[in-house]
Amino acid sequence: MLPQIKRKPKLAVWKFASCSGCQLSLLDCEDDLLSVAGAVEIANLPEVSRTMAKGPYDISLVEGSITTPAALEHVQEVRHNSKYVVTIGACAMSGGIQALRNFKDVREFTRIVYAQPEYISTLEKSTPISDHIKVDYELAGCPVSKEQLIEVISALITGRTPEIPTSSLCLECKRRGVVCVMSAHGTPCLGPVTRAGCGALCPSYNRGCYGCYGPKERANTASLSKHWSQLGATEEQIVRVFRGCNANAAPFKKESEAHEHH
Repeated sequence: MLPQIKRKPKLAVWKFASCSGCQLSLLDCEDDLLSVAGAVEIANLPEVSRTMAKGPYDISLVEGSITTPAALEHVQEVRHNSKYVVTIGACAMSGGIQALRNFKDVREFTRIVYAQPEYISTLEKSTPISDHIKVDYELAGCPVSKEQLIEVISALITGRTPEIPTSSLCLECKRRGVVCVMSAHGTPCLGPVTRAGCGALCPSYNRGCYGCYGPKERANTASLSKHWSQLGATEEQIVRVFRGCNANAAPFKKESEAHEHH
């Protein structure tokens, strides 16, 4: 059991490099959010208000990856002022779609996009929050599941350990009675190596999972790639599938690099 927060806890939400979709998932909780709002003091929520209460904070939800020197400094302050730090979404957990810069020279991107790239202050790589500070819990997803958000907040304020899925998406397909798209149609799917949490959304519409919840524990990406090759996938296609919103997650990164120069 975690130590229960006795007084009305302070909840803060922090945004780094991201699309703000995970914050919107929190707002999408509707009636559940009203219950949360009654149980905590919302000290900082950029999508709702510019008002920011001073720390320390009991729970900090951190969205987005670290891409600038200023962000690197700021995230250290968040950790220093927070009892619990919970990263929400693929950007905060693995670097996000912006981590595609990690496979190239970011200076080339800034040169192409900006008329005066010398004014752009950016880091060479887009990195997850856990690369820089201690993170207590991580919620996967692009965007994160609103049910998981409510679960982790309610667990922390009541002093219990949050229940966060670690199994593969395939288990969710089985529970929902969704026919396996790889077995039935030969459609490449990241489900066997992706963690559960979305409710098997894409396979339920006869589409292959594209890994928005990131790799599950002990993901056997090499075996999956071999099976895809047998289904007719090219090396380039395999690289592209693993380079989505969790391209920088270690198992996906390693697998994409293994097929990049074949």
